[in-house]
Amino acid sequence: MKIELEQVSPHEIEKRSFEIITEELNGRTFPEDQELVVKRCIHTSADFDYADNLCFSEHAVAKGIEAIREGACIVTDTQMARSGINKKVLARHGGEALCFMSDEDVAARAKETGSTRAAACMEKAAELDKKLIIAVGNAPTALVRLYELIGEGKIKPALIIGVPVGFVNVVQSKEHRLRIVADFSVNFYFHTCVPPPHRRLRYKRCCAWEYTLNPKANR
Repeated sequence: MKIELEQVSPHEIEKRSFEIITEELNGRTFPEDQELVVKRCIHTSADFDYADNLCFSEHAVAKGIEAIREGACIVTDTQMARSGINKKVLARHGGEALCFMSDEDVAARAKETGSTRAAACMEKAAELDKKLIIAVGNAPTALVRLYELIGEGKIKPALIIGVPVGFVNVVQSKEHRLRIVADFSVNFYFHTCVPPPHRRLRYKRCCAWEYTLNPKANR
């Protein structure tokens, strides 16, 4: 049986995808500097909950763009995130994309301290003498350790992007990150779907898809 496909030229596919996202948002608007970020997250994940669950500190996007133009490096806790970063654009401004998860010294440090590699990655990032953007897309422990390092005065990123996954310590990490701006004046944008205390046990046991079906009810 022949499958009927919408006839769209390759260079029009992304444009059409964003048009569909705009249509599905049914007239909803966002601050101009945040709109493309929100829509890009939806485009990447096909998850419209991002329209409700992304939280930006004031001028976060502008500060991130400014940092990139000033040669900031992006440090991430996943090789997948690193692979998706446009390294040519970063290099044009003197920056690079870094992920230390596979480094032997990071593995050794994590084993010695009894922490995770993601936390050890943040410690290694703090040793860099560079302007940094931190993008956490995996371990909640990376955000928790980052918060501690900022408090210790060992690192002050130009921007933190936090979208940790999983169920263990994810609530604590999201609560910590929301204090980063108030405590340390660090710019951020985060995914903020955090369950209330009486539903945290279920949150740890259920699948992420089930829990994010109705984000408004989960706050």
